[in-house]
Amino acid sequence: MPTIHPSSLRHSSGQAFRIHPLSHPLNASVRVPGSKSLTNRALLIAALTSGQTRLTNALFSDDSRYFANALKTLGFDVQLDEANREMTVTGLGGKIPVAKAELYIGNAGTAARFLTAFLTLGHGEYTLDGDARMRERPIGDLVEALGQLGANITTVDGRPQTVHPSAVHDLRSEIYPPLKIIASGLPGGKTQLAGDISSQFLSALLMVAPYAQSPIEIELTTELNSKPYVDMTLAVMQDFGVKVERSGYQSFTIPIATYHLPLTNYQIESDASAASYFFAAPAICGGTVKVENISRNSVQGDIAFLNVLQQMGCTVEETDNCILVTGHSELHGVDVDLRDIPDTAQTLAAIAPFADTPTRIHGIASARLKETDRIHAACTELTRLGVRVEEHEDGMTIYPCSTFKPSNVQTYNDHRMAMAFSLIGLRFDGITIENPSCVSKTFPTFFEVLDQLSKHPA
Repeated sequence: MPTIHPSSLRHSSGQAFRIHPLSHPLNASVRVPGSKSLTNRALLIAALTSGQTRLTNALFSDDSRYFANALKTLGFDVQLDEANREMTVTGLGGKIPVAKAELYIGNAGTAARFLTAFLTLGHGEYTLDGDARMRERPIGDLVEALGQLGANITTVDGRPQTVHPSAVHDLRSEIYPPLKIIASGLPGGKTQLAGDISSQFLSALLMVAPYAQSPIEIELTTELNSKPYVDMTLAVMQDFGVKVERSGYQSFTIPIATYHLPLTNYQIESDASAASYFFAAPAICGGTVKVENISRNSVQGDIAFLNVLQQMGCTVEETDNCILVTGHSELHGVDVDLRDIPDTAQTLAAIAPFADTPTRIHGIASARLKETDRIHAACTELTRLGVRVEEHEDGMTIYPCSTFKPSNVQTYNDHRMAMAFSLIGLRFDGITIENPSCVSKTFPTFFEVLDQLSKHPA
């Protein structure tokens, strides 16, 4: 298997990338890109404001480019300055410039959900489509909730996508992109929404609601998954001047309002999900990694992964807007519910075999509907590596492993599979990552940053 220099990754999607084990404890400082979640939320809200907003430390990745290019297709002035990690959006106060557009968003789930809601504010006919995997990811909960608010959404082949509320739990899993939105503004009113598939459905409704024709009330009909992501949405909305009334995670009332930003610049935090791989590295390699430009006070829920690492025996410190994680000689298994931070489940799955007791991950049934079925994919690849693992409906149990089998890890075109399983290769030789360029979805320079871990031996 060829060894590929990290800088050539963007040109080598057909080859596997070999991870070289480290021969020393870690002593590294790294910086990860801006948050995907914050970048996409800020892009949408900036398009709803009146005037220009500059997003600094913005993420430039496949997902954010799909979103930014969709806004361009809709007629917005969006300027991208990748060298300085800046995106500038000129908002039009809730108006969508063009009356007809066809949008393609690949497998960018956040863009699909946010744009579906956003397009209902327009006046015209819009279609929204993605790649083969996106056409398998259900969006029925969001479509049904928008239908209750007066939106007109159908499939491209003409089948209506709105169903009676009493039937939504039977039919919601059968509604997928491509969608056609025939928009004349969003009337508003009251709606019910299931929150057990994706919190992005609720976030999409919350962000567009201030520009509906009447106030919107949202009632959740199920337990809400990934609650911290909704907290993040509300925080960004408040940054732009709109406060939402809420009763816990059961109901939300959004007034008619307009977004505005006191300053023209909006700073994006470094991505806590991306940081999780570098937080986890010292847990299995020893030594310390410092991740710059991120705080434990982050609005991103995945910062809570640090609590899991502390339970496993790591030391976590914070200084000068940097977080330092130190690994010690013993790593302990944990029993954790990750329903609020499911994007860190693969990271935990990759380091769990190095613990001295089993690790049980549960509460992540929604992970089966991500870029791939992440529970099954993680269990399959751990088994291929010689790890004993039990797959459950909502998670997995991973047992300690002292000897790994050399393997070409399949990534299922899922960026988080590639990044998480790279960690195992830091300890054992013979680990290669198939389709390494899939990391471009959220972290195009991941392997270059990973390579920095070998530069400064302790």
